[in-house]
Amino acid sequence: MPEDNIVPSVAKNSLNFRWLILMAWRDSRRNRSRLFLFVSSIILGIAAIVAIYSFEYNLRQDIDSQAKSLLGADLVIETNKAVKEDIRPVLMALGDERSEERTFASMIYFPKNQGTRLVNVRALQGAYPYYGSIETSPAGAGTSFRASRSALVDKTLMLQFDAKVGDSVKVGELSFRIAGVLNKAPGQTGFSASVAPVVYIPLRYLEQTGLSQKGSRINYNFYFKFAENVNVDLLADKLEPRLEKAEMDAETVESHKEDTGRSFEDMTEFLALVGFVALLLGCIGVASAIHIYIREKINTIAILRCLGVSSKQAFIIYLIQIIGIGLIGSVIGAIVGTLIQQFLPLVLADFLPVEITVAISWAAITQGLLLGLVISILFALLPLVSVRNISPLNTLRISFQETSLFKDPVKWLVYLLIVSFVFAFTYFQMDSFRKTIYFTGGVLLAFLILSALAYLMMWLARKFFPSSWSYLWRQGFANLFRPNNQTLILVVSIGLGTAFICTLFFVQGILINRVTMSSSQNQPNMVLFDIQGEQRQAVRQLTQSMSLPVIQEVPIVNMRMTEIKGRNAASFKNDSTARGARRALDREYRVTYRDSLSDSEKITEGKWTGRAGQGQPVYVSLEDGFARRIDVKIGDKLTFNVQGTPMETVVGSIRKVDWNRIQTNFLLIFPAGVLEDAPQFHVLLTKVPSNEVSAKYQRAVVKTFPNISMIDLGLVLSVLDEILTKMGFVIRFMAAFSIITGLIVLIASVLISKYQRIKESVLLRTLGASRKQILIITALEYFFLGALAAGAGIVLALLASWGLAKFSFETTFAPEMLPVLVLFVLISSLTVLIGLFNSRGVLNKPPLEVLRSEV
Repeated sequence: MPEDNIVPSVAKNSLNFRWLILMAWRDSRRNRSRLFLFVSSIILGIAAIVAIYSFEYNLRQDIDSQAKSLLGADLVIETNKAVKEDIRPVLMALGDERSEERTFASMIYFPKNQGTRLVNVRALQGAYPYYGSIETSPAGAGTSFRASRSALVDKTLMLQFDAKVGDSVKVGELSFRIAGVLNKAPGQTGFSASVAPVVYIPLRYLEQTGLSQKGSRINYNFYFKFAENVNVDLLADKLEPRLEKAEMDAETVESHKEDTGRSFEDMTEFLALVGFVALLLGCIGVASAIHIYIREKINTIAILRCLGVSSKQAFIIYLIQIIGIGLIGSVIGAIVGTLIQQFLPLVLADFLPVEITVAISWAAITQGLLLGLVISILFALLPLVSVRNISPLNTLRISFQETSLFKDPVKWLVYLLIVSFVFAFTYFQMDSFRKTIYFTGGVLLAFLILSALAYLMMWLARKFFPSSWSYLWRQGFANLFRPNNQTLILVVSIGLGTAFICTLFFVQGILINRVTMSSSQNQPNMVLFDIQGEQRQAVRQLTQSMSLPVIQEVPIVNMRMTEIKGRNAASFKNDSTARGARRALDREYRVTYRDSLSDSEKITEGKWTGRAGQGQPVYVSLEDGFARRIDVKIGDKLTFNVQGTPMETVVGSIRKVDWNRIQTNFLLIFPAGVLEDAPQFHVLLTKVPSNEVSAKYQRAVVKTFPNISMIDLGLVLSVLDEILTKMGFVIRFMAAFSIITGLIVLIASVLISKYQRIKESVLLRTLGASRKQILIITALEYFFLGALAAGAGIVLALLASWGLAKFSFETTFAPEMLPVLVLFVLISSLTVLIGLFNSRGVLNKPPLEVLRSEV
């Protein structure tokens, strides 16, 4: 020990924090590179958290500042029913300025190249939007199109069909001149434009298009602008009873602001949890690194104890080191996160309806610093508490035995603090006790499974040691379970990182497989809807005349559920346990009626009733998941409003539905003999053999029946694939934090092992081992470690993905193994390369020089 490290007498009887800080600083001088390596594990985790929190704060501020332009008005009243005459005078008396819009899905036709496409038509009248603007090229087209028979066409459609300003587009039975290219509408995102491109037309031409008919699915929107002194939210509350009676909903700037913020809570929650996973991976690196660091310091601590330092003082010396280095790592992470936040709006631009301003969020930085500090202390405490048990006797002998968990209750307390921290942070993110339990339980289960696998592998390696192998193989294999082995830390840290990225990859594959159309001969790929009753026969004949099969033809009736087991929406309003029932009473249903089940349905409870008996109750059939959500069973009563006519029904059966089949499936099915006279439209499913036949068939239908809309599932799949690709990029972008953190933990763990294995390697050199032999031993050890870690992670990912596929997505799980094998080889090879890189100091220098410099 250097002279200036001799313990002063004042330190023996008091904590003397000044001296403890000085000792922590002096002791760290030879080990700062290792300490920085330790804390590098949490830098990216803190960076991810700071970036996401900064993005979230900026998003909230931008939603607040742009809320009016998102809504475009002070008040919006909407309904999907034709407006009743008794409520129209109320609407006409509202606001200083008012506009009206009707939106619906329809096919459009480009005469220039005979192209057709399903779009979202918006028929607009008035000066809406009052805040913000409809962005077009040329700039004035957003206003000028309203004065003539002109249209604004979404830019994606203009590119897809090579249309130009001045060309014509046919909507229903009427042609419109394209006045401009629609770049962006209020509240529109790149994501929504890909799914449903928008076409604006003047409202006064809607009737001439022939698309506004009885049974047509049209949404009616009324926009109002008020003077600044009007309390619009109070007005909306007063109007609510009358609007509810007229089946209309009101939305103000404040409510839209809340809804928009809420709609992005799931996204920011997901991103934050991804960042938290990266942080947890870093925590593993911190805990393992400090564990090894303290074990290397046993002699130093024992000498300090001989000189009179108490166990509490020794503990505080190394705690001060951890706090200092943790703070430095958090600062670096916060700086990196602030820089990363500049790019998050670019990555998420297609999913956001607002323009995100990039600003430094000091609140996010403060949270990141505090989080990094807490993480450093919490996860370093587990190995640090062992310092209390190091006695002066360790100067004479070195024990490799750790204090038993059962003999040291403080370790139990540390474990409890760690679990409590994970739980509290997750609850803070999710604001849901149930979700928090699931996530925390999932993380703990993953840690336990990986730890159990690591211990099992070490036990198997020891139990079935290959004594017949060559010396080099035995030496490399034995390092898996010998003292100072790296098996547990690498299997847990790299295994968790591997499991996370593989699970993301598998889930993306499950989603794509779930929507990818089967090549089976019987699977439809073209859906026609909005077919009116008088058009059914003609559409069928047109389909068959082109040698296309009519695979399915289904009537659909729109209705609302008004009562569940005798209770209406008002009675469920304050019932926190009836969330599913409240939602069920707040939506519209499209149901069908028939006398038999389809091949994608199977009765699981009750008895199927295919035709209603005269004077008998109307027995309906519910999908099993829907029945669970609204908490109904066989014999319970449900009341519906069928286009203004109340109808009482009884739950007669519950069905299991295969939603993966490309056909019309329903939550609710009525028996035949009840709804035949209700206003309805029909859906027809067919299969077209090629894109050429599809285009020809769509043109024929649009020309003859302009009110009928068609969904080309091939086009839907291509759009969906594009969306999933964008979503996958976002997921991979965030997952990269976890993967890179996992790699840093891998590199740090392997680099740390250099200090553990160095004496053994030098001893082998001293005994005459050649450079090649040491390289082989090192390569074999790290290959076993990398293979075990990657293999454990992949197994965990397979199990998790299988569970998600079976119980959450309810589909089969058929993973692509080639990319997984590539990842397995990559991680194993990287582990070996880093291990060999670490050995260069031992291999390139004489043993005595290495011992002098390192030991």
